[in-house]
Amino acid sequence: MIRLNAKFRNALAGACLIGAAAAATPAAAATFKWANDGDANSMDPYTRNETFLLTFTQNMYDPLVRRNRDLKVEPALATSWELVDPTHWRFHLRPNVKFQGGEPFSADDVIFSYQRAIAPGSQLNGYFQAVKGMTKIDPLTVEVETKVPDPIFLEEITGWVIMSKAWCEEHDAVQAADLTKATENFATRHANGTGPFILRTREPDRRTTLTNNPGWWDKPEHNLTDVEFDVIANPSTRVAALLSGDVDMIYTVPPQDMDRIGHTDGLKILQVPELRTVFLGFDQSREELLKSDVKGKNPFKDQRVRQAFNEAIDKKAIQARIMRGQSHPTGLMYGPGVNGYTNASDVSWPFDPEHAKKLLADAGYPSGFGVTLDCPNDRYVNDEAICQAVTAMLARIGIKVTLNAQTRLKYFAEISNPSYHTSFYMLGWTPATYDALNSLFNLAGSRNGTRGIFNDGGYSNAAFDTLLDKIAIETDPAKRQAEILSASQILHDDAAFVPLHQQVVVWAARSNIDLQQLSDNTFPLRYVRVK
Repeated sequence: MIRLNAKFRNALAGACLIGAAAAATPAAAATFKWANDGDANSMDPYTRNETFLLTFTQNMYDPLVRRNRDLKVEPALATSWELVDPTHWRFHLRPNVKFQGGEPFSADDVIFSYQRAIAPGSQLNGYFQAVKGMTKIDPLTVEVETKVPDPIFLEEITGWVIMSKAWCEEHDAVQAADLTKATENFATRHANGTGPFILRTREPDRRTTLTNNPGWWDKPEHNLTDVEFDVIANPSTRVAALLSGDVDMIYTVPPQDMDRIGHTDGLKILQVPELRTVFLGFDQSREELLKSDVKGKNPFKDQRVRQAFNEAIDKKAIQARIMRGQSHPTGLMYGPGVNGYTNASDVSWPFDPEHAKKLLADAGYPSGFGVTLDCPNDRYVNDEAICQAVTAMLARIGIKVTLNAQTRLKYFAEISNPSYHTSFYMLGWTPATYDALNSLFNLAGSRNGTRGIFNDGGYSNAAFDTLLDKIAIETDPAKRQAEILSASQILHDDAAFVPLHQQVVVWAARSNIDLQQLSDNTFPLRYVRVK
């Protein structure tokens, strides 16, 4: 178990002695306990571009700009900013801010954090794909130069938090530890941000506790003194903990338990459509699949095979039987609520197993073939159950699927390592910018070190990449929308992926808990109040 080091304890104690000056300490303070089926896996906010890790670490760290209750961009560590010219953004930093370890916040920390975010080990480099460089103007001013005009740059950096240069250097954490290689450094189990909460103890895959930061620069809307986060993987055990009062809130609610919780006195169900799209991807880059009984060639290089998989999977049956209606079946890599989405363009390949068999036969696989499906079992709603259903559906057209379901820590290390050790996989993606380009660029752009960072199957289409370049700089909304739709049509025609659905965000809490549920499935503790 990791405990707060002496430097942090002293800083916290000193801040508490300020008394009336410590206006950040909330009145009517309380302890809040909550649970999820999986852990955040690391306290380093750069080590994985994954919603739960990012939202958890943002309780301890602050970005330059953040999202408010309406998911609109607002000031955080930057008090203001301006576009000096089409490719230069100038940010004015908040004065008199200190990290939880006592270090003063300045432009040096912003420059360092940018360099750390684009360095090896970080998965945030995609946030800066349009950035040419970052310059310190003075101790409280930085300027960002982009390679081309970037109309959504502010939206892109809301998930990028600022780390202390001095702290990282002192603790040999200048680079993020690469979780895909199962490596760690000091920042993996410790934290030192400017955010509303301080990391107190860390027990990976079991329990993490936080305490209120009395020196936070902002005025708290929460009334929490202590937060306990528990990992409870078993759905029944997690629900039982809520029913018994052992926890105040659960972040992942089993669909089959929604009615029971909703009809229990003292409890409430909260739900909102999520921006995340869950999909299946194929290895389309290797000449021979790593995990298949087909030798000497790669069946997923053939569009007919990919289309057959699309036509063999019954998304409506998954919606009805697995998700119990709590999903929106989709044919796109982004969904409602994301800029660029239209109902008219959300078209899936028809569910047609007989035609799928013909496509396989035409491609040279009349008896099908075997392949492994890599799937998480604690990341998305009913993820393993969905993969089991897909396995059965594909069996009807002769595809013999071996299901490899793992915890998120092992799963992401498997499919996201530098060699992308997967042949067929499930993934979910919430565009951090709430714009279609974020999904298209990260998930389907040809991998070049910045583009296609999460294109784990290596899909590549030159015409698609050309459209990405146009979308990135287009300032005319109508032209940009047309380009987004053209790019999405290419993915559909190529049957590049199998988009499944956007799930519904379902949380459950005790009736005395006030919180803000957001459609990006982030959970800012700064909005939680215990009545």
